[in-house]
Amino acid sequence: MKLPIVYSTTWSPPSCAVRMTAKAIGLELNIQEINLLKGEHLTKDFRKLNPQQSVPTLNDNGFILCDSHAIMTYLVGKYSKSDALYPKDLNKRAMVDQRLYFNSSVLSVRTKDAVQPILRGQSKIISTESKKLVFKACDLLNEFLSGKSWLAGDSYTLADISCCSYINNFKIAFPIDNYPNIVSWMEKCEEHIPGFEEIATSGAKQVHKIMNHLLKQ
Repeated sequence: MKLPIVYSTTWSPPSCAVRMTAKAIGLELNIQEINLLKGEHLTKDFRKLNPQQSVPTLNDNGFILCDSHAIMTYLVGKYSKSDALYPKDLNKRAMVDQRLYFNSSVLSVRTKDAVQPILRGQSKIISTESKKLVFKACDLLNEFLSGKSWLAGDSYTLADISCCSYINNFKIAFPIDNYPNIVSWMEKCEEHIPGFEEIATSGAKQVHKIMNHLLKQ
């Protein structure tokens, strides 16, 4: 069998989350870089692969799957020798799922809505309303972490990998200093999640460079 192909963007938080998941379970991927700023995800060929024209997109020997959360749970289910990242226990899995849904429907949506106008060259600033919505999501995340080291258990899971990729990449625009639980948690993520430095931190540096360049134009 060929290596699973992941169409990815190095600075994309969901792409980073999928790559860190693979790193955590010891799975080698065939990474195909997609340049979002050049519109490579908008081509006819890529649309045939993924009608949503989003990254990451997985091609696992002909099985096509999009959405980072779906890809992460699939990779763990198929390739991981352990269920630590996505427990089989129903109650534990439900908690991981809830945090993944929070990331999918709240945290990621609000950060994307806030920064996409800048990435598309439509604005030079993040609106006050967008900032309020992102910080309300941070309020919730900070509360989720109250008295806990991790989002959904006694060790890091897919919930932590997914959420930390967004917080790490966009903290240039949304400082987290006022969220002590998030700050402490991010330090743990950086220390314990495999590939954090080479994947998430590297991606965040690219985000910072891109944002700074666009804001100065």
